[in-house]
Amino acid sequence: MIDPTDRRILAILQEDATVPIAEVAARAGLSQTPCWKRIKRMERDGIIDRRVAVLNRDALGLGVTVIVAVRTAQHSDEWLHSFAEGVSRMPEVVEVYRMSGEIDYLLKIVARDIADYDRIYRKLTKVAPMHDVSSSFAMQEIKSTTALPL
Repeated sequence: MIDPTDRRILAILQEDATVPIAEVAARAGLSQTPCWKRIKRMERDGIIDRRVAVLNRDALGLGVTVIVAVRTAQHSDEWLHSFAEGVSRMPEVVEVYRMSGEIDYLLKIVARDIADYDRIYRKLTKVAPMHDVSSSFAMQEIKSTTALPL
């Protein structure tokens, strides 16, 4: 389990994973070695999954965000495996969730423009048989974060 000091370390790293260990330690109220050991323990325990750079989609020309609802009439393990493998190979699909309720799967897709999304959509529909695919285009991003509540 994590304690308040671990939470301070995690909050610092979620904000900027490139902060030098000396600064993380100082801000967390520790010396460098105990701070480093805590970070290594949290990495080993899977609390820190990985450290990545968060890119600006607009600056990369990926200004269209599409939320795609998928319904399927098939719920076999084979279908799920085929679908999961297929969408995992599509770099434009940045998030996939298996849902409860009327929608079976929810996908978040990033694209350059509508024509690019049409290309992605055609590729998506070939992944596995689907009953219904419904796309909603984000008009404005109000909040997007990778930081988890601590």
